[in-house]
Amino acid sequence: MGGNLTQIKFILLGITDSPCAQTPLFVLFLLIYIVTQVGNFGIIILVRVSPSLHTPMYFFLTHFAFIDICYSTVISPRMLADLLAEDKTISFTACMIQFFTFAFFSTIECHLLAMMAYDRHVAICHPLLYVTIISRRICWQLIAASFLFAFLSAIIYTWCVFGGSFCGPNRIDHFFCDEVPVLKLMCSDTHTNEMVIFAFITINVVGTSMIILLSYISILCTVLRMCSAQSRARAFHTCTSHLMAVASFFGTKFFMYLQPPSSHRSLDKVVSIIYTVITPMLNPFIYSLRNKEVKGALIKCRSRFFNHWQHKKVLSSSTCTVHVN
Repeated sequence: MGGNLTQIKFILLGITDSPCAQTPLFVLFLLIYIVTQVGNFGIIILVRVSPSLHTPMYFFLTHFAFIDICYSTVISPRMLADLLAEDKTISFTACMIQFFTFAFFSTIECHLLAMMAYDRHVAICHPLLYVTIISRRICWQLIAASFLFAFLSAIIYTWCVFGGSFCGPNRIDHFFCDEVPVLKLMCSDTHTNEMVIFAFITINVVGTSMIILLSYISILCTVLRMCSAQSRARAFHTCTSHLMAVASFFGTKFFMYLQPPSSHRSLDKVVSIIYTVITPMLNPFIYSLRNKEVKGALIKCRSRFFNHWQHKKVLSSSTCTVHVN
């Protein structure tokens, strides 16, 4: 390839090269993407219209749902198009932008999960100081800081992955432009780049997971000191949804990005599908089906909607009766 990077084109090999499997996979992943968008938009709307959910926990949850919408949109539309297209080429610029936005939203999601764990820690361990510590102003400052740090991290990740020279093969053995398959195509030495990426991933993934771990150790100690079994059950229940989201997100991240590049195998595509496609779809269900407050707010909204609809129907019938008379 030539030296002008903007003229370089990559070929995404995708999930499978089997023509028989591509159409069923397209239908499956299209349905998953639609459910992801509807579920996460539903969470955002429900929190906005329900006064009972106007708390810091659900403030973070709405941002988490928004990031899941963006996160899945960076990956899924391109993946769906490639499943049906014969030409799977992607320009250097488009590949770089996809990786940058993926790294940006992925990093924010790590930080949001840590914030939600800290929120639960303060709510359970320091309930009397909760309003003071987790104020509206502090929430916005934490969100702004996470966006800023994620933006800077994404710039460094992108520079390390795309800053070298590409002069050999151009076939990316993946369904999106991810770090490991792109680095394999680089002609120059990638050791320094890999070390810088590893250092920042350690800060973002291991750093935030340590905050989560310490928060839950403190929660566990507090809960075990509670006298009432009902209080312990309530405290554990409020953490269940978050722990499920943490396990699905961080488990796959540790597998993908904290192992040597030589250890990566064909299983990587399956793991990537889990955290880029499946997890954003499951999160709304995790936070609604396992959460009494969300289910309660959903029932109230549904009752208000049907009552409003019935009221309009009665008024419409009354108006028609008056006109007839």
